[in-house]
Amino acid sequence: MVTRPPAEIGMPLEHVDTPALIVDLEVFEANLEAMAAFGERAGIFLRPHAKTHKCAVIAMRQVARGAIGVCTQKVSEAEAMVMGGVSDVYVSNEIVGTRKLEHLAALARQARMSLCVDHPDQIAAASAAAVKYKTELGVRVEINTGGNRCGVEPGQPAVDLAQRIARSPGLRFEGLQAYFGRAQHIEDHGERRAAALAGIEKAKATQAALAASKLACTYIGGAGTGTYEWEGESGVYNELQVGSYLFMDVAYGKNRDAQDNPVSDYRQSLFVYSTVMSRPQPNRAVFDAGVKAVSLDAGPPRLWGEDDVEYVRGGDEHCSFVYKNPNRTPALGDKLMLVPGHCDPTVNFYDWYVGVREGRVEALWPITARGALL
Repeated sequence: MVTRPPAEIGMPLEHVDTPALIVDLEVFEANLEAMAAFGERAGIFLRPHAKTHKCAVIAMRQVARGAIGVCTQKVSEAEAMVMGGVSDVYVSNEIVGTRKLEHLAALARQARMSLCVDHPDQIAAASAAAVKYKTELGVRVEINTGGNRCGVEPGQPAVDLAQRIARSPGLRFEGLQAYFGRAQHIEDHGERRAAALAGIEKAKATQAALAASKLACTYIGGAGTGTYEWEGESGVYNELQVGSYLFMDVAYGKNRDAQDNPVSDYRQSLFVYSTVMSRPQPNRAVFDAGVKAVSLDAGPPRLWGEDDVEYVRGGDEHCSFVYKNPNRTPALGDKLMLVPGHCDPTVNFYDWYVGVREGRVEALWPITARGALL
């Protein structure tokens, strides 16, 4: 069931019901523009990751600003993007199961669809689905760039899979998936750069091995908000799959630049708006945004604009902050902005974005792929 929006167009921010997922439209638009401009300067494709926002409206705004399409992690997310008007969707994940693959093959009648593999059996199954539906699926080989999650080892193992794809009916070999997820949140700049460069070298070596086998990579894709500059300037990657840059979160806010300052290329635009529902002690405020409203997988939220507070506990419907200065503790009924620890899973709790500009609600965007886990 889709819940009713917590706001109406034109409403002052302070009248928005809580908890609500707020987007600062001015900052959001600046982030959107900054990444698009980087892609243009670097001469590289942008295929932003829709698993971050799960919203076809946002995806179409990214496409309007030059993105060639979007990534998803799930077939059901891909369907939501296609139904929302996106014409090129890459599921940057391994898809196993006849039902899922046939769903993807059916979607290929409406849009350009791709997926990635790291095992021969996945190739055979994808080919069978594409042949059954008389469509074509793009397929990329995922390589292990260092994250030790999915992905075949770089070099000849990737070439073997690519050759199998190239001779499989219903499939087109597109290139490599080379995303290094673990590198995105290495806080130290030098360590993060070293990890990214090591991943780039693995992609480069695999690219050379493919070229020696007369297989061209249409795309070598990957990168994330924490490492995209190095991949984008590498001369190896030609597609960036960034996602969190639109919103940012506490985890990305911990990354440091070369001068050991917080990285500031992209600013915080996503917030959980929350109300003080209890003041049990002079220095402790309880907010109405618990673990059902703000994901804790990457750590607790923080209060926007407050440095002298400590998150002390969270429950299903409650989170508590202790103020070092009791005189700054908000009153019962006050509404404040929380910065989520991790934007992606927090978004998945909500049905609506409330877009705000200059203190008023300007947009209500449905989160069309919320809960799309299949």
